[in-house]
Amino acid sequence: PDGRMEFHEWDLTPEEAAQVRDLNRYAQVWSASGESLLRTRYITSDLPLDTSALRAAASGSLVTTDQQFQSIPIRSLYYPLERMGAAHARHVLQIAAPLGTRDQMLERLVWLLAVITIAVGTATFAGGWWLGGRMVRPVDKIIDQAETIQAGTLGRRITAHVDIREYERLVEVLNRLLARLQDSFAAQRRFTADASHELRSPLTALRGEIELALRREREPEEYRRVLASNLEEVDRLTSTAEELLTLARSDSGVLQPRLRMTEITSTIEAAVHRVQPAAESKRLEVALEADDRFEALVDPILFDQLIWNLVENAAKFTPADGQVQVRLTRGPADFVIEVSDTGPGIPVDAVERIFERFYRVDPARTQSETRGTGLGLSIVRAITDVHGGTVTAANLPEGGAVFRVQLPLSPGTGADAAQPPTSA
Repeated sequence: PDGRMEFHEWDLTPEEAAQVRDLNRYAQVWSASGESLLRTRYITSDLPLDTSALRAAASGSLVTTDQQFQSIPIRSLYYPLERMGAAHARHVLQIAAPLGTRDQMLERLVWLLAVITIAVGTATFAGGWWLGGRMVRPVDKIIDQAETIQAGTLGRRITAHVDIREYERLVEVLNRLLARLQDSFAAQRRFTADASHELRSPLTALRGEIELALRREREPEEYRRVLASNLEEVDRLTSTAEELLTLARSDSGVLQPRLRMTEITSTIEAAVHRVQPAAESKRLEVALEADDRFEALVDPILFDQLIWNLVENAAKFTPADGQVQVRLTRGPADFVIEVSDTGPGIPVDAVERIFERFYRVDPARTQSETRGTGLGLSIVRAITDVHGGTVTAANLPEGGAVFRVQLPLSPGTGADAAQPPTSA
């Protein structure tokens, strides 16, 4: 209260004070003008003074600063002693603490954290490497087995780790894929062999007739007969090539219909009219039954080919004095075409395969000697698929076969049109 200032501390000689280094606190009293009024005996020189902090403290504020003292980092608190009483107005107490121990602790902590991080990272990497290798090793074995399967060994299947739940589905998917590839390769081989046979037969006939005609000089009438016969074979080759092209476009996904509004009844009438000459030669009755005339959004060229193949197929396999009935009905969102005949029908074991390429029923079982290329009904199914429709074949109870095609009136309508087209 009387204004006296004294630090209660042990008395040290200057030599002893110079040897004291590890102190917890340093203390010094300053005047507001920066004059040293009192300092602890444990330090031999004034503490570093921050004049801006001194002025702020002299004005009544508590201020903290970081400084250097005798090469030691310290943190100082500037405290206004005026808070102790009026006698100490404009006096500031500076209390400083060394930060060396703190910095050493933080440095050790940093190193400890670094060591822990490196150790944990190394352990995590090693564990991940080991676990990843263990998880990938079965996949490598599956891949090794898959790489050994070539075009000639598609019948093999992947057996590695098939009993492990985590890889069971992967192996099943790969084996199903191999089964589809095997079926596709087999279908392509059959297609190539059948196509080669169909193209070789007319070429052989052409070559034989031409060689026979060139063996000696013949009358003009004989040459005309040979040329007419050759023209028939060329027409057969052209028809087969066009059918193969249609199926190839269907397989590659480029058989896209060019849709436009088409008069359905007129198209069917035209096909029935075209088949009349062939039907009259066999005394066949070809009749069309339609509810009314209407239009639908179809590809007119592909639709005409679809109708012609159905009508021609029925006329071809119906014996003399038979009947071919074409029925057209329209529903709210689709229309149905049924082509029935009074022929021998379809063998029970052939109903499911009748739309396969180059599939032809044994003539001995059909009571018909007519042979086609076996592509017409395949093209019917391909065209039906790209229009979003369905086609089925069945036998009539009274005898004969019936083919039923259901097509939407426009894309996106009808139950069947909502399903994506499937490959023919």
